[in-house]
Amino acid sequence: MGEDYPRTILELERRFSTEEACRAYLRQLRWPEGFVCPRCQGAEAWAGSRGRLVCRTCRHQTSATAGTIFQDTHTPLVLWFRAAWCVTSQKNGASAASLQQALGLGSYQTAWTWLHKLRRAMVRPGRDQLHGTVEVDETFIGGESPDGTWDAQKAIVLVAAEEDGAGIGRIRLASAADKSRRSLTRFVQQVVAPQSVVHTDGGGGYRGLEKLGYQHLCTVVGWGADPAKAGRLLPRVHRIASLLKRWLLGTHQGAVSVEHLDYYLDEFTFRFNRRTSRSRGKLFYRLLQQAVQTPPATYRTIAGGRSAKT
Repeated sequence: MGEDYPRTILELERRFSTEEACRAYLRQLRWPEGFVCPRCQGAEAWAGSRGRLVCRTCRHQTSATAGTIFQDTHTPLVLWFRAAWCVTSQKNGASAASLQQALGLGSYQTAWTWLHKLRRAMVRPGRDQLHGTVEVDETFIGGESPDGTWDAQKAIVLVAAEEDGAGIGRIRLASAADKSRRSLTRFVQQVVAPQSVVHTDGGGGYRGLEKLGYQHLCTVVGWGADPAKAGRLLPRVHRIASLLKRWLLGTHQGAVSVEHLDYYLDEFTFRFNRRTSRSRGKLFYRLLQQAVQTPPATYRTIAGGRSAKT
């Protein structure tokens, strides 16, 4: 259907004021070339009750929301669309508390769960690897300790940033259990295309990248070097690390648990890589486009037995 999306919140409210309008939009996003039965790959269906589609070949019943983050939701899709708009229309995103207030949700837990479901849709399946010359480094991200104090070295985050002239191209982020060679090289292999130039500091964890098919540019920063010097030698990853920390502290007040950190990293990456988009509505479109390709997740699986945090 092309890139069809609302440009303003007024257009959003006029266009998606009913459940049928929302379902029709999700159907277009899920099956842009026409309906495909998830069971037999049949191409024809008739409309059943409650928004269901019945395959003419095998009689399997499905819907635009089945098998997606919207599966089994008891909340109107109209409200889900507004939540997606809130998340994408604000430059720095939304916390669970702000989403709860904006949508008038009765439960903080509901807002928290919705945000985490939407974050799971922020990674496009099969996304391209970074290429060209890519800076790679590690940073430490703090978190809230059990006693409520700020722990400045609670989690390791790996950062990769493409060089785009003097600027920054696309980025990738991931948490890591340690800074071992295995962890660092696995991250590089996951996010950087072979034959690319990987620019790192002199850390021993990056040795052997040439054997894995990369060109390795190593700049030795030196133990105890001035942070400003390190920032000049690998300016892009240091800039990303600084922006990430500011975002976590500003939007989420630093209250991000290690168990859920990767999903916040996915959101930051989603936003940064689309920072030049002229229309916030396009981000809304991309998020819902990926949401109908993202498997469902319950509060229990998201929370992992822990209390909801921002």
